[in-house]
Amino acid sequence: MDRIGGFTDPRAQQSFEHAYAALERLWPVESTVTDVATRFGPTRVRRSGAAGGLPLVLLHPLAGNGLGWHPFVADLAADRAVYALDTIGTAGGSVQTAPVRTGEDYAAWVDEVIAGLGIERTHLLGYSEGAWHAALTAAHRPDRIASLVLGEPGSALARPPLSVLARMIWVGIRPTAANFARFEEWMTPGVTLSEEEKACATASFGYRRRIPWVTPLSDDELRRITTPTLALFGSATVMGDPRAAAERLRVLPDLEVETYEGAGHGLLWQRRDEVLDRIREFLRARD
Repeated sequence: MDRIGGFTDPRAQQSFEHAYAALERLWPVESTVTDVATRFGPTRVRRSGAAGGLPLVLLHPLAGNGLGWHPFVADLAADRAVYALDTIGTAGGSVQTAPVRTGEDYAAWVDEVIAGLGIERTHLLGYSEGAWHAALTAAHRPDRIASLVLGEPGSALARPPLSVLARMIWVGIRPTAANFARFEEWMTPGVTLSEEEKACATASFGYRRRIPWVTPLSDDELRRITTPTLALFGSATVMGDPRAAAERLRVLPDLEVETYEGAGHGLLWQRRDEVLDRIREFLRARD
């Protein structure tokens, strides 16, 4: 029988909602919030910015939510509308009401949110697990996607090392603040999260996911991606060999790859200005 994700108990939900509200106060620019109906459940979307270039839709990484884009949204929304989604089936403002069984379901979900927002064409930026969702959308539901930005998409292209999986499982079994801090230091060295971010990430472990875990796109799925694509890698990432991951993308007909020497899985935080400038340059060229 298909199962739906949700919090383990009312106390876990209340704890997360408190942490989410505190993180929401860090959003640095004016925003509006709406819930977009999809077949998988209502999706929480936060919009900032104004008309200019084509809009940009943001898909967050594992154990995050749309509010995690707060350090970057002012720059990204400087010349366009930006929409930050809370991924369905994860801890956030979205509420899963129907099963998400496959990667293609995730592509359908993203497409339905974009359509529900009344957007005809948009750029799509996904980071880590969000990069998997973005790549799936470009492979299966590309019609609304003007360009694709994939931040640290290694797990969407090759299975992560067993060391990564083992540490993820351990944190999931014992989701204490201390264990999460050690995991973050190993996964994204040099990245310092705010207390609000740490609290929200820790509280998210009170949500039981019933959705597919990241699995690499097949060769056929990659060949379907004709959308102009920018892939961003840290050379020191723990999520596998970035060179091998980038090589799998070479089948894409319109591809740009940037590898940042010395950066890890948290390259967007480590090289903030440099990476944001590269993303904005790419988006303007594809408007």
